[in-house]
Amino acid sequence: MHFRHGARDEPEINLIPFIDILLVVLIFMVLSTTYSKFTEMQVRLPVADAEAQRNMPREVIVAVSADGRYSIRNSVLPDRSVESVAAALGAASSGPDSIVIISADASSPHQAVITVMEAARRAGLTQITFATQSAAQAGR
Repeated sequence: MHFRHGARDEPEINLIPFIDILLVVLIFMVLSTTYSKFTEMQVRLPVADAEAQRNMPREVIVAVSADGRYSIRNSVLPDRSVESVAAALGAASSGPDSIVIISADASSPHQAVITVMEAARRAGLTQITFATQSAAQAGR
């Protein structure tokens, strides 16, 4: 038996399936990437003169001092009871769709804030929010 030693075919690497897989992975990475790094940039915003306080008729701003006194629309309430705060909120609001903004001092009693929330409920005001400041503003 005589076997012929002919030219052997060299093995060939087919790159097309490899490129297909890389393209699918690349598309997956592009579509699933979140761009949270852009929110970490430090940006100095331009400065503009604006009104110190907006006068929105739907907003009722209730200030609570550190000792538990109340002020509604810059008028101090003489009484600290829920009934008097509810009456003042009812008089200051423009209807049930008014928004109560509680601006309480950081060291004000917890009960004083709860009293404002209860008074808003009694006055029929259901939209309540709290005013806060950022840590950068607190350091000023």
